[in-house]
Amino acid sequence: MAAVTRCSFTLVRRLLSHQYKRRCIRVQTIKANKSLQSHTFLPQLYNARWLHMTCARHGPILQFKLSDIGEGIMEVTVKEWYVKEGDKVSQFDSICEVQSDKASVTITSRYDGVVRKLYYDVDDTAFVGKPLVDIETESSPELTQEEDVVETPAMSHDEHTHQEIKGHKTQATPSVRRLAMENNIKLSEVVGTGKDGRILKEDILNFLAKQTGAILPPSPFHEIQPPAAAVRPKDKLAASGPQPAMPKPVFTGKDVTEPLKGFHKAMVKTMSAALKIPHFGYCDEVDLSCLVKLRAELKPLTEARGIKLSYMPFFIKAASLGLLQFPILNASVDESCQNITYKAAHNIGLAMDTSQGLLVPNVKNVQLLSVFEISMELNRLQALGATAQLGTSDLTGGTFTLSNIGSIGGTYAKPVILPPEVAIGALGKIQILPRFDSSGELVKAHIMNVSWSADHRIIDGATMCRFSNLWREYLENPASMVLDLK
Repeated sequence: MAAVTRCSFTLVRRLLSHQYKRRCIRVQTIKANKSLQSHTFLPQLYNARWLHMTCARHGPILQFKLSDIGEGIMEVTVKEWYVKEGDKVSQFDSICEVQSDKASVTITSRYDGVVRKLYYDVDDTAFVGKPLVDIETESSPELTQEEDVVETPAMSHDEHTHQEIKGHKTQATPSVRRLAMENNIKLSEVVGTGKDGRILKEDILNFLAKQTGAILPPSPFHEIQPPAAAVRPKDKLAASGPQPAMPKPVFTGKDVTEPLKGFHKAMVKTMSAALKIPHFGYCDEVDLSCLVKLRAELKPLTEARGIKLSYMPFFIKAASLGLLQFPILNASVDESCQNITYKAAHNIGLAMDTSQGLLVPNVKNVQLLSVFEISMELNRLQALGATAQLGTSDLTGGTFTLSNIGSIGGTYAKPVILPPEVAIGALGKIQILPRFDSSGELVKAHIMNVSWSADHRIIDGATMCRFSNLWREYLENPASMVLDLK
């Protein structure tokens, strides 16, 4: 029995020795032929060390999630990327620009690292709480719970200019960008003819026509046939020779279907809610002859201070003075129309026609501002609206709205209430019309028409009429506003 045991032990020892020699020979072969042999022949111990060294050189890849922008917004549209895969980013570097129902927002990074993945293309819809990009960092995994930083677009002019130069930002609306993308046109190759070099839809169509060599349709003037009496005799036609054939116009246009996004999508929601409100209208005319003279006297003084004075500050201030006497017009009701809230602040909105569509920024606390201070705030809002830089704070919190359709040329309108507000006014253009004065003489007067709409669930016609009469009195006799100014 002992002999058998010794024999078995000897056999096992020889087998282990043989395996050890084979491994040594294999390792030496690998060392002598590194350029020809693969690392897969190495023992598992070497593989484990190799993987460990790779993890040491690369940091964790973090999912950069879109944080809550506020105002109940759950989705945004990606307007432009400032980075691409493989770019290095630092903290507070701009990642992309997104557009919500309220305003455009710039997303910035909280991490230092390298962008590994972009989850969305331009014009895609991104959702709050979902990954936006993947960033490989050298930081500890504890940072994975941090969220991204949101910058509101309310920035100084110098910062905005620096951002455009740094990112080579091209000024164009989302619809223009969509048209360029569908026709494989780079916006950097198109010369913009709009304000400040903004690229318009016509610029894209003209560029496309030059690329394809399409013949534009002739104007209607060329299609008019001469009268029969003006036709020359046959002999003269024969002498002049055959007329050249006119080339037939080639129409290269096509229908474009695109989803509603950004401010257009917000308008659908707002106007759908406005249809649930029973509107009633009231119209009147205002003689602004005295106000025209007063503005002409004050305009040089405000221009010396660097502010452009229009009629709108007077309209807004007169409305605020009227709201002090009729606070129900500066109120809101809940969805079930069971409670009414009287607003303490007079945040009067002004409807603006911008390249992004209809926007309604508002002047905060008009009851505390002078006419000059209102004019300063309007200048600021108009400048931001022209460059599509209105922030969320400028577009929310309104309590009463005025729409100046007269700046385009309208006279009358039927304005739609902007929920949760309960009243709105539309101002027509100022016209010089004949009117009779108090002594019966025919005089030249500056007349403006105003159209009011109110929520008939809580506001009756008499209240709206009395408010309009008071507002008109302030404007027809501007000196009377001095008595109630605070």
